[in-house]
Amino acid sequence: MSQAIDISARYEIAPANGYAGDVSPTSAWRMLSEIADATLIDVRTAAEWAYVGGPDLRTIGKAPLTIEWQTFPSMQIDPDFVAKLAQHVAARDVPLLMLCRSGARSAAAATAMTAAGYRWCFNVASGFEGILDAAGHRGSASGWKADGLPWSQK
Repeated sequence: MSQAIDISARYEIAPANGYAGDVSPTSAWRMLSEIADATLIDVRTAAEWAYVGGPDLRTIGKAPLTIEWQTFPSMQIDPDFVAKLAQHVAARDVPLLMLCRSGARSAAAATAMTAAGYRWCFNVASGFEGILDAAGHRGSASGWKADGLPWSQK
Protein backbone atom coordinates (compact mmCIF):
# COMPACT_ATOMS: atom_id res chain seq x y z
CA MET A 1 0.00 0.00 0.00
CA SER A 2 1.35 3.42 -0.85
CA GLN A 3 0.55 4.72 2.62
CA ALA A 4 1.81 2.77 5.63
CA ILE A 5 -1.27 2.72 7.85
CA ASP A 6 -2.65 0.24 10.34
CA ILE A 7 -6.15 -0.05 8.97
CA SER A 8 -7.45 -2.40 11.66
CA ALA A 9 -6.39 -0.04 14.46
CA ARG A 10 -7.49 3.22 12.85
CA TYR A 11 -10.96 2.33 11.57
CA GLU A 12 -13.97 0.59 13.10
CA ILE A 13 -13.99 -2.83 11.48
CA ALA A 14 -16.23 -5.71 12.51
CA PRO A 15 -14.73 -9.17 12.06
CA ALA A 16 -15.98 -11.24 9.14
CA ASN A 17 -15.29 -14.68 7.71
CA GLY A 18 -13.56 -14.76 4.36
CA TYR A 19 -12.56 -11.08 4.02
CA ALA A 20 -10.96 -8.24 6.03
CA GLY A 21 -14.18 -7.14 7.74
CA ASP A 22 -17.39 -5.17 7.72
CA VAL A 23 -17.41 -1.37 7.91
CA SER A 24 -20.19 1.16 8.22
CA PRO A 25 -20.77 3.60 5.38
CA THR A 26 -19.29 6.35 7.57
CA SER A 27 -16.12 4.32 8.19
CA ALA A 28 -15.94 3.56 4.47
CA TRP A 29 -16.16 7.30 3.71
CA ARG A 30 -13.34 7.99 6.19
CA MET A 31 -11.15 5.31 4.60
CA LEU A 32 -11.86 6.63 1.12
CA SER A 33 -11.09 10.18 2.27
CA GLU A 34 -7.92 9.38 4.20
CA ILE A 35 -6.28 6.56 2.22
CA ALA A 36 -5.22 7.64 -1.26
CA ASP A 37 -5.46 4.16 -2.82
CA ALA A 38 -8.72 3.12 -1.13
CA THR A 39 -11.31 2.29 -3.78
CA LEU A 40 -15.09 1.96 -3.59
CA ILE A 41 -16.52 -0.79 -5.78
CA ASP A 42 -20.28 -0.56 -6.31
CA VAL A 43 -21.30 -4.14 -7.12
CA ARG A 44 -25.01 -3.47 -7.66
CA THR A 45 -26.64 -3.87 -11.06
CA ALA A 46 -26.69 -1.39 -13.92
CA ALA A 47 -30.43 -0.97 -13.28
CA GLU A 48 -29.74 0.04 -9.67
CA TRP A 49 -27.07 2.53 -10.71
CA ALA A 50 -29.46 4.08 -13.24
CA TYR A 51 -32.65 4.17 -11.18
CA VAL A 52 -31.53 4.39 -7.55
CA GLY A 53 -28.35 6.48 -7.82
CA GLY A 54 -25.00 5.93 -6.21
CA PRO A 55 -22.25 7.30 -3.99
CA ASP A 56 -20.79 10.62 -5.12
CA LEU A 57 -17.07 10.76 -4.32
CA ARG A 58 -16.24 13.89 -6.33
CA THR A 59 -15.55 16.01 -3.24
CA ILE A 60 -12.67 13.68 -2.36
CA GLY A 61 -11.42 13.45 -5.95
CA LYS A 62 -12.55 9.89 -6.58
CA ALA A 63 -15.25 7.94 -8.37
CA PRO A 64 -16.62 4.52 -7.50
CA LEU A 65 -15.89 1.59 -9.78
CA THR A 66 -19.14 0.06 -11.00
CA ILE A 67 -18.85 -3.68 -11.65
CA GLU A 68 -21.90 -5.92 -11.32
CA TRP A 69 -21.45 -8.89 -8.98
CA GLN A 70 -24.66 -10.39 -10.35
CA THR A 71 -25.64 -9.54 -13.90
CA PHE A 72 -29.04 -7.97 -14.45
CA PRO A 73 -31.65 -9.26 -15.29
CA SER A 74 -30.67 -12.94 -14.77
CA MET A 75 -28.95 -12.14 -11.44
CA GLN A 76 -26.34 -14.79 -12.14
CA ILE A 77 -22.95 -14.17 -10.54
CA ASP A 78 -20.60 -12.75 -13.14
CA PRO A 79 -17.82 -15.36 -13.52
CA ASP A 80 -15.51 -12.59 -14.76
CA PHE A 81 -16.04 -10.27 -11.77
CA VAL A 82 -12.58 -10.85 -10.27
CA ALA A 83 -10.85 -10.37 -13.63
CA LYS A 84 -12.83 -7.20 -14.35
CA LEU A 85 -11.92 -5.68 -11.00
CA ALA A 86 -8.28 -6.78 -11.34
CA GLN A 87 -8.10 -4.79 -14.61
CA HIS A 88 -8.80 -1.63 -12.60
CA VAL A 89 -6.91 -2.44 -9.40
CA ALA A 90 -3.71 -4.43 -9.85
CA ALA A 91 -2.20 -3.79 -6.39
CA ARG A 92 -3.33 -6.45 -3.94
CA ASP A 93 -2.58 -4.49 -0.78
CA VAL A 94 -4.92 -1.51 -1.16
CA PRO A 95 -8.30 -1.19 0.58
CA LEU A 96 -11.22 -2.30 -1.58
CA LEU A 97 -14.61 -1.30 -0.18
CA MET A 98 -17.47 -3.32 -1.69
CA LEU A 99 -20.95 -1.77 -1.72
CA CYS A 100 -24.33 -3.16 -2.76
CA ARG A 101 -27.92 -2.37 -1.78
CA SER A 102 -27.84 -3.78 1.75
CA GLY A 103 -24.59 -5.69 2.26
CA ALA A 104 -25.10 -9.27 1.02
CA ARG A 105 -23.76 -9.15 -2.54
CA SER A 106 -20.89 -6.93 -1.44
CA ALA A 107 -19.87 -9.46 1.23
CA ALA A 108 -19.76 -12.16 -1.45
CA ALA A 109 -17.68 -9.91 -3.70
CA ALA A 110 -15.26 -9.13 -0.83
CA THR A 111 -14.89 -12.87 -0.21
CA ALA A 112 -14.15 -13.52 -3.89
CA MET A 113 -11.52 -10.79 -4.07
CA THR A 114 -9.89 -12.01 -0.86
CA ALA A 115 -9.72 -15.52 -2.32
CA ALA A 116 -8.04 -13.97 -5.39
CA GLY A 117 -5.25 -12.63 -3.19
CA TYR A 118 -6.40 -9.11 -2.32
CA ARG A 119 -5.56 -8.40 1.32
CA TRP A 120 -7.85 -5.54 2.39
CA CYS A 121 -11.33 -6.33 1.07
CA PHE A 122 -14.14 -4.80 3.09
CA ASN A 123 -17.90 -5.02 2.97
CA VAL A 124 -19.90 -1.82 3.51
CA ALA A 125 -22.25 -3.74 5.76
CA SER A 126 -25.48 -1.76 5.43
CA GLY A 127 -24.91 -0.94 1.78
CA PHE A 128 -26.23 1.98 -0.19
CA GLU A 129 -29.89 1.73 0.87
CA GLY A 130 -29.80 -0.43 4.00
CA ILE A 131 -32.63 -2.33 5.61
CA LEU A 132 -36.34 -1.78 5.11
CA ASP A 133 -37.90 0.86 7.37
CA ALA A 134 -41.28 0.54 9.09
CA ALA A 135 -43.05 1.62 5.89
CA GLY A 136 -41.24 -1.03 3.82
CA HIS A 137 -38.87 1.41 2.09
CA ARG A 138 -35.09 1.47 1.88
CA GLY A 139 -32.76 4.45 2.19
CA SER A 140 -33.88 5.97 5.48
CA ALA A 141 -33.15 3.41 8.22
CA SER A 142 -29.52 2.55 7.44
CA GLY A 143 -26.95 2.64 4.67
CA TRP A 144 -24.96 5.22 2.72
CA LYS A 145 -28.00 7.41 1.96
CA ALA A 146 -29.41 7.27 5.50
CA ASP A 147 -26.01 8.19 6.93
CA GLY A 148 -26.16 11.44 4.93
CA LEU A 149 -23.13 10.68 2.78
CA PRO A 150 -22.88 12.27 -0.67
CA TRP A 151 -24.81 10.57 -3.44
CA SER A 152 -26.36 11.45 -6.75
CA GLN A 153 -28.96 10.16 -9.14
CA LYS A 154 -28.40 10.46 -12.87
